[in-house]
Amino acid sequence: MFGYVVPEKPELTIKEYELFRAYYCGVCKSIGRRHGHFRRLTLSYDTTFLAVLLSAAAGESIQVKKKRCFVHPFKKRHIVTDSSAVDYASDINIILAYYNLEDKKRDKESLVSASAMILLKRAFKRLKNKYSNKCEIIGQRLGELIRLEKEKCASVDMAAEPFAKLMEEITAYEPLCTGEDTGKILRWLGYNLGKWIYLLDAYDDLEKDIKSGNYNPFIYQYGYNNQGVDAFRQQIREKAEFILFYTLNEISRAFELLEAKRNRGILENIIYIGMLRKTENILGIRRCGESEESV
Repeated sequence: MFGYVVPEKPELTIKEYELFRAYYCGVCKSIGRRHGHFRRLTLSYDTTFLAVLLSAAAGESIQVKKKRCFVHPFKKRHIVTDSSAVDYASDINIILAYYNLEDKKRDKESLVSASAMILLKRAFKRLKNKYSNKCEIIGQRLGELIRLEKEKCASVDMAAEPFAKLMEEITAYEPLCTGEDTGKILRWLGYNLGKWIYLLDAYDDLEKDIKSGNYNPFIYQYGYNNQGVDAFRQQIREKAEFILFYTLNEISRAFELLEAKRNRGILENIIYIGMLRKTENILGIRRCGESEESV
């Protein structure tokens, strides 16, 4: 369900790209330093976005240093260091990775997922103690999601609600939530981000879910009737497009209310270009003047 929150790299300046990569490497380094090197394999762009967003909202004065890592041992990389937002994002990365593996194990009874969970378990237990309230809420939301999926919920809005609330909790970074306004903005941004991720993933997985018989809210709300995947996509595209673009608009509005000055170019790229382009690609929308290859 993760991997959709990515920058549109060709639209970044060289400086912005280097800084985004410095955050990416910073989260990776933080995972390795605080949770063990194997856990770095769970790193995702989604938690890098979280680090960039929260660092900007906090107005952090970051340090960027050149260091080597085991993935790139011969050339030093720019790495964001001494950032509370980066450390928080690295913790969240482990928590989400563990729950994601748990979900895969439950769905597919995968030995690979079960083995990876064992390797993450010690770090996850430490973080569950550290973020006890947050992890309890995340667990509750995932339980609600599992229940709705088992019940074959026939509402895309209801089905997306638990994951939206889960992401709302993750984005509510406590040091920034002392002020009521900032806390509300971050929660609203996270809520809509979670709804967008869940529904975009559901639309993206339509063909796979139809073939496997797995639950998909679009199938149950709009009544797939063996008319073929492409025909069904065409039938529901306009409805899915409305919901997805609405959530993107709400994410944009929340971001503007944050008035984050640091990392603005990177965040605008991800929110206004990267996420929009990802949505258009999965929906199969072509912009006027674009060639088939560019889509």
